[in-house]
Amino acid sequence: MLTSFFSNSRPINFIIVAVYLTFFYVAANFSLFLSAPVGVVFKELGMLVVLVLSVFILNFISGRNELTGRNAYKSVLFAGFLCMFAAALKNNDVILANLFLLLSLRRILSLKSQREIVQKIFDATFWVGVASLFYFWSILFLFVVYFGILVHVGHRFKNWLVPLIALLTLLSIVTSADLLLTDTFYTFSDWYQSSSFNFDAYRQPILLIPAAFLFALTLWSSFFYMLIIQKASANSKSSLFLILLCTGVAITAGVLAPTKNGSELLFFFAPLAIVVTNYFQHMNDKWFKEILLLLIVLLPVLLLSIF
Repeated sequence: MLTSFFSNSRPINFIIVAVYLTFFYVAANFSLFLSAPVGVVFKELGMLVVLVLSVFILNFISGRNELTGRNAYKSVLFAGFLCMFAAALKNNDVILANLFLLLSLRRILSLKSQREIVQKIFDATFWVGVASLFYFWSILFLFVVYFGILVHVGHRFKNWLVPLIALLTLLSIVTSADLLLTDTFYTFSDWYQSSSFNFDAYRQPILLIPAAFLFALTLWSSFFYMLIIQKASANSKSSLFLILLCTGVAITAGVLAPTKNGSELLFFFAPLAIVVTNYFQHMNDKWFKEILLLLIVLLPVLLLSIF
């Protein structure tokens, strides 16, 4: 059965998820691959590598910080959620921003080790800043950085100043690069993206169906996730709650996004995959779990076939 196959973390599981992701990525960008110049095709293949790398980093973060058990559920769930939205597979800026946010999350979660604190805070903030260069509203994940500081190392005042230094460092690098390449200063208008609250696109079945499914899944699994947090050890509670915070920040970033086509939900998929994986691990109804996982895997196939 599908749940039994992905209940272990083995190389074959990762290979299958990578192939699954590759199929839908090629399908979403098929016309581009046929007509674009060779340079553009190689760039798109690079984006595919970034997506596969994102799955690997998510799996590493989850295992290293004991956010889930040693299984491949989070990998296949992340891929399934992502492949439900073709626009997310086409938006290179969001794909890159998501990679940098995962790198930031990795450093934030590692603060609980109490080693190399300043370096980890600097790195986490720097990666969030880099992500915001590609997708402005990913800057909201600074709230996650400061939550990590509050929970793990908030007793030292200097730790609260490190994010400011990291952002100033990034600003100086970006400004210097802009001056060298374009002979102009990088300004706030170059960085900022205005919000749009036009959700008309979600009236279309191709977006409405997966969005409604994920909304119901989020509400259902989050309820059980909160129960899991309450029963978790003191060492694990902060990390598990931080993932829940990431989910909330990702939803906020999606609401404030400049375009509403499904790609703005990409930041939401990694934390949701961890939340749903915890639900899967504690679910006693084997057949319901089997049907749910099968639905997540096959829904992208149905959407691709129908629309």
